[in-house]
Order: sequence, then structure tokens, then C-alpha cells
Amino acid sequence: MEKHIHVDVSGRLIEAVLNDTDTAHAIWEALPIESECQTWGKEIYFSIPVHVPLEIGARQIVERGTLGYWPTGHAFCIFWGPTPASKGDEIRAASEVNIIGQVTKGVEILDDVEAGTLISVRRASVL
Repeated sequence: MEKHIHVDVSGRLIEAVLNDTDTAHAIWEALPIESECQTWGKEIYFSIPVHVPLEIGARQIVERGTLGYWPTGHAFCIFWGPTPASKGDEIRAASEVNIIGQVTKGVEILDDVEAGTLISVRRASVL
């Protein structure tokens, strides 16, 4: 069964699906999570109460809308465009991240998010 989540950014919703990895399962079990986000280019990230190591398949270059977990900072990350580490138009994390899912709707609202914005992640009700 797919694990659907909602990311609430100042009352605007992003819909996403978590994948079937140990990290994604640990995050699912920790939900709901609320934090203030930080920005780094076209990435937002925020600390979460999940502590897991890098998984096989972790990577630094990701696709638009990728959800990642950054073990170094115990952070949930959402990528939607180039970061300061990117070369050209690629989307590059600061270091390798565990890939935990994908945004399915609403990634475009992230352009307006500023550091310090309250963000929450919760399980979505799917009919």
C-alpha cells in the first residue's frame, strides 16, 4: 500500500508519496512532524526526529520533486531546482541523501517559501 503524505507550508498543501525504503518507513512512523524550514537554493530542508544512516542507493543528484533524507543533518529535504552545489541545471544536494519519495502535486508553491516558514508533514487520508 502506498504511503501518501501532505506537506503543509503556511496553509498550502504539497502532496507526495513515500517509497518503500527503511528510511521512508521510519519517517512514516514518526509522523506527524512540524518544524521551521531552511532554504538552500531550490531546496527546503528541516530537522526531523529520525536518525538513520545512508542507504544503498543514496545519491547527490536528484530529480525535481524528489523527497530526500539527509543523514548528516537528520533532515527531511524537498528538491525542486538547482542548489548552490549544482552544476548547470542539475539538482544537487550538499551530500548524498536517501531517496524517500516524490512530490505528486504542488511542487511549484515552493518558490515562495522563505527560511523560518513553519512546515508540517502528516499522513494523508486517501480514499
